[in-house]
Amino acid sequence: MKHALVLAALMVGLAIPAASADGDFDADVLFLGEIHDNPAHHARQAEIVARVQPKAVVWEMISGPVAVGLTPEIVQSEQVLEATLSWEENGWPDFSMYYPIFKAAEGAQHFGAALPREEARRGMGEPPLMVFGADAWQYGLDRPLPADQQAAREALQKAAHCDALPDDMLAGMVNIQRLRDARLAAVALEALGVTGGPVVVITGNGHARKDWGAPAVLAYAKPEARIFALAQGEEGHAAPEGGFDRTETAPATEREDPCAAIRK
Repeated sequence: MKHALVLAALMVGLAIPAASADGDFDADVLFLGEIHDNPAHHARQAEIVARVQPKAVVWEMISGPVAVGLTPEIVQSEQVLEATLSWEENGWPDFSMYYPIFKAAEGAQHFGAALPREEARRGMGEPPLMVFGADAWQYGLDRPLPADQQAAREALQKAAHCDALPDDMLAGMVNIQRLRDARLAAVALEALGVTGGPVVVITGNGHARKDWGAPAVLAYAKPEARIFALAQGEEGHAAPEGGFDRTETAPATEREDPCAAIRK
């Protein structure tokens, strides 16, 4: 029965019950959302990691093979770690914002959940079921999304890309988002099995949504898991949507309008 309820949450976007009524961080897996270029969000993630002392940290930004090679000696040096991760080449914001999270997670095992580029390319034209592999059913990828959720996700993708994407590309972008959510959930589940938890997942707010993001996928795969999801928004902007257990707000980061060049 519980599995059926989680499936309903995953497929129609209903929020999964919170990990704890008082908003504490007592959970098997904690998804700590962020806006990638906001340093206050990363400082808060580091603070929570230091408090929780997770046995494992799952990173949206790191590939699985690279994470396997992260020895304590490599993690000890910010410069060596940044080079090992090819951080700048992969297009992520300044590594100095993320490094305090690694320091706070001293002793934790690191897991990479970045979707390989080849799988992302395939996701543009193939169903997630065909791309993810044999375990796709475990993460709900054998089921199409309800029409209203598919439309909502496509609208979000269009807005996120400055309304510049052709409509026939939007379904593929949603496929990639589902694949990334499933990869995060699968790696978090692996990390939980290997270490016993708790597990912290560092990811963007969009992937940390409890209504249809990686927490919903993880809950579908392992209904008994205790899951917590934090969203971090910015002052002066609408709060992130997605049925989070907690939403916090930090000062906004000054940034150029990413759509300005397209409007010219």
